[in-house]
Amino acid sequence: MRIALPFRLMGLVLACAGLPCAAQSTAVFTTGPLLDDFGPAATVEDAAPIPAHMHLRVRFDISEGAKDDELNRSLVTAARFLNMHARAGVPARRMHIALVVHGRAVFDVLHKRTSQRAKDNAALVAALQQHDVRLYVCGQSAAYYEVTSDQLLPGVQMSLSAMTAHAVLAAEGYELNPF
Repeated sequence: MRIALPFRLMGLVLACAGLPCAAQSTAVFTTGPLLDDFGPAATVEDAAPIPAHMHLRVRFDISEGAKDDELNRSLVTAARFLNMHARAGVPARRMHIALVVHGRAVFDVLHKRTSQRAKDNAALVAALQQHDVRLYVCGQSAAYYEVTSDQLLPGVQMSLSAMTAHAVLAAEGYELNPF
């Protein structure tokens, strides 16, 4: 598997890279098996087993927009969640992911943007949606930033608010991911 993104795009800092350092990590972060171009994660050999019957219903709260020419870190986190759990043996059919986007992050799920960042985020959103990830935009944030439903990437839904989306998803059994 290949790493499609430089570590700086993931927000990781390898302080010891290229320098003698006693605590230098030997972990290898790779993408896949679900998303080949996004979501690098390390394999953890001695991790506690995930119950075979468990369905992971997880929602992510995304409020910070991407910085500079980077991908939105929270979108990358959702991709990493899918890849690391698939690698740990959880079938894709047992992973149910929802993303609630609000604040300045709404700009990372719009189409008709010309920057490289927007194109990269659009590709990441499309890859997530291929694995049935649900995306909701806060209607209150959208109204504040004068964003309309027709400006959202395909498949991204407008919600009344982020609070509403979280309440509905919680009622459906989606746990809030704290990261």
